Amino acid sequence: MKTREKLIAKHLLQINAIKLQPANPFTWASGWKSPIYCDNRKILSFPETRNFVRDSFVEIIREKYPQAQLIAGVATGAIAIGALVAQELNLPFVYVRSAAKGHGLENLVEGVVNKNDKTVVVEDLISTGGSSLKAVEALRNTEADVLGMTAIFTYGFQNAIDNFKEQNVELFTLGNYNALIEQALETGNIGENEVELLKKWRLNPAEWGK
Repeated sequence: MKTREKLIAKHLLQINAIKLQPANPFTWASGWKSPIYCDNRKILSFPETRNFVRDSFVEIIREKYPQAQLIAGVATGAIAIGALVAQELNLPFVYVRSAAKGHGLENLVEGVVNKNDKTVVVEDLISTGGSSLKAVEALRNTEADVLGMTAIFTYGFQNAIDNFKEQNVELFTLGNYNALIEQALETGNIGENEVELLKKWRLNPAEWGK
């Protein structure tokens, strides 16, 4: 039986939410060269994958955070899937903007957060963790009690691990980079000769490909 991590990888590869191109790297907005590109927004277009991701989140939250009172999605990638998770758990939902609105109430957190609401944050992708942790900070500023974060996928960068530890935020992800490489090799998405290159990228992504 495959682990959840490898099943998530299988789904993401099948729907092309994750693409691996070691020989023809992508360029991220940061300027980094990368052999991988992840766009989890595609999940919403595929009911089987969407349901699997939703149910996996629900399973983790029920197991790790049975006391949860509120689900918060990080804009924009995790708003829809977060709302689906909240619906399945019959819990209230809010979402966190990347920046406050420039008009009206200028909200950063959209929805109702009560003081000390035990909150689980749903995210779609963890790279360095910067934007994800800003969302946690915004929720804490509303006096929510953030229990932890769940995300669809993480690259597993060491600086992200350090950042989450420093901010005292527990993180559980459905899928991860190591499981992805294993699954991609099994399904022929990559060859044996590309595995080492992919592993090296994760160790020093800022310098890889220069």
